Parts: sequence; structure tokens; C-alpha cells
Amino acid sequence: MKAGVFFTGSGPILILTSYESLDDPNLVEKFSAKGIKKYIAFEVPEQKVKDRYGKKYNVIMGDLSQTDDLRVLDYDGHHVFYNFSLKELGEPIYVEGNES
Repeated sequence: MKAGVFFTGSGPILILTSYESLDDPNLVEKFSAKGIKKYIAFEVPEQKVKDRYGKKYNVIMGDLSQTDDLRVLDYDGHHVFYNFSLKELGEPIYVEGNES
């Protein structure tokens, strides 16, 4: 699993995914289908996510109603932004799809 903080037009969200990268074409397509066509993503260590989200992490990972390839762990932008130091974020990944 990869964990990433995704900065979108509506603010940051924390995602868990089984895709190999945060700019995998299938992941980009999935976001685009949800209306997210542009984002900046930063990979964060999954262990740090587990440590900070504890039970919520376990609940999300055990939720069989979600697909295995993409899970939203936190969509409260303020909480996501202040839960991770900017120094903990990996290199930025820029995705800018078609705006049409």
C-alpha cells in the first residue's frame, strides 16, 4: 500500500492505494472520474499514517465496501494538512489532466 497526501482544488485529502505510484494512469483516471483532474501528491510513509490514524486506519483497511485500489482515509483538509509536517512529505508529483 502507498499512502499519499493529495492537494486538490477543494483541499488536501489522505489516500491509501495499491497502485505502484501516485501518478499511475489508472489512478489518474479514477480521480478524473470523480471530478479530480488536477492535483499535487506527496507520498508519506504508511507506518506514519498507521501511527497517526490508529483505529481509523484499521477500520478503513478492513472496510470491505471499498475497493482495494483506492481508499480515502481522511478528507478533512485541515486535519490532513496539520497531521503531517511538510518535511515528512516526499517529492511532489504533479498531475494535470484535461480541463475540458
